[in-house]
Amino acid sequence: MKIIITPIALFIFSLCSAGVFAETLEDRLKTLEDTLNKQEQTIQELKALQGTLKKQEQTIDEQRKLIEELKAEVKQIKPSAPPGEQIQQQVQELKETVDQVVEAQTKTVPSVFNPSIGFVGETIFSYSSRGSSQTGSDRPGGFDVDLRSAELNIAGSVDPFARGYAVINASADASTGEATAQVEEASIVTTSLPWNLTIQGGRFFGEFGRLAYIHDHELPFVNRPRVLDQYIGGESQTDGVQVNYLLPIPHYVSLTLGMGDQFGSPPNNIGDYRTPGGLNYWGRLSTYFDLTPDISFEPGISGLWNPSTQDRGGPIFLPDGSAFTEIERRLLGVDLALSYRPLRNNQFQSATWGTEVLYSDNRYDVNSPGSPRLTSSTVGSLGLYSYLAYKFHREWTSGFLFEFVEDAQNNQAKTFAYSPYITWALSHWNQLRLQYTYTDPNAATGFHSNNAIYLQWAWIIGSHSHGWQQR
Repeated sequence: MKIIITPIALFIFSLCSAGVFAETLEDRLKTLEDTLNKQEQTIQELKALQGTLKKQEQTIDEQRKLIEELKAEVKQIKPSAPPGEQIQQQVQELKETVDQVVEAQTKTVPSVFNPSIGFVGETIFSYSSRGSSQTGSDRPGGFDVDLRSAELNIAGSVDPFARGYAVINASADASTGEATAQVEEASIVTTSLPWNLTIQGGRFFGEFGRLAYIHDHELPFVNRPRVLDQYIGGESQTDGVQVNYLLPIPHYVSLTLGMGDQFGSPPNNIGDYRTPGGLNYWGRLSTYFDLTPDISFEPGISGLWNPSTQDRGGPIFLPDGSAFTEIERRLLGVDLALSYRPLRNNQFQSATWGTEVLYSDNRYDVNSPGSPRLTSSTVGSLGLYSYLAYKFHREWTSGFLFEFVEDAQNNQAKTFAYSPYITWALSHWNQLRLQYTYTDPNAATGFHSNNAIYLQWAWIIGSHSHGWQQR
């Protein structure tokens, strides 16, 4: 009896277990099916939402087109035609909207009134084969380190009609090492005068030639060309006023006229009374041509006249003992630049050829030992520089500078100089330049030939509007 009951119990238990398992599997399948149905419904809703967004985008585009059409219609309304009240109201509303936009764009924040500030440091490491007494340089021969420039730049808008800037520069003395700070520039420039006019006043670098009004650290080579040092006095610093006029013609032509109490260094000896003839007057006419999409040509002509120099820089003594005192200053310059900058690759490749020729025609009061005093001796001297700079990489530029100059007081004293150089621009704010210069003066100068090597390290922090210029 016990043997019969046990198999029957096992059979009944198996049937119950199978039923439970089947019921559990059906529930799971049903749950999965419900989940899939919900996902399909979500997908359909997303598709519908996507279609709605697309329609909204089309509607927005149509509204934009309608707005542009309405604006065009408003512009076509002629003042001579008597508009209706509705059109007049629409035009007035449009004007008010435009005024609001302009007002919003011209609103300022307090930081606008804070000037932009930048600092430039420039150091020259050099070796010269001869001493300063044999080269006429203001730096010693042999090994030398020159803090040539420590320049603080401050610039900002004065008001909606003018901007102002100042440059404070300090350089180290060759013998003492002490740096003396001076105001190199402090000028105001108009920004909104009519008739294409711009007026600049204060202390600034007058526009003459190509490189006279460029700061030392912006030059494409290490040292300022000798002809600029001889005939201008280095940088074209002046205290005065300068007017620029952009001619109202399709082609770019710029005319600059200026007047100041000095031009370059050293300044005039003012004496106890200065007449209008004691001022310097200069001008420059320049233009620009695109010869091809990749090649441009930029010529210019400049002139300077100081009718009564009044002893600029004091008497100059020549090797023969003659003393020259300048009484009238006349200077003419012609310059050009031919640049190649491919449109597609100008960050990696470019070439610039720049040349400037200057003719000095000054009058001097001459006092020679053992001869009568000459009150009107005119000396005409010629000088030039020409350079070629080739950029073959984003960071690397190589070049060559040729110089020739006749002494402004003795045109028989001639000097030639040859300078290959290479520039490594680590970034826009940091660059190194290595240059070799061979100077070859003739016997009339009283100096000897010289070999020199220069390593220029210049850097910028903060704001600096002009940066490195490739001119």
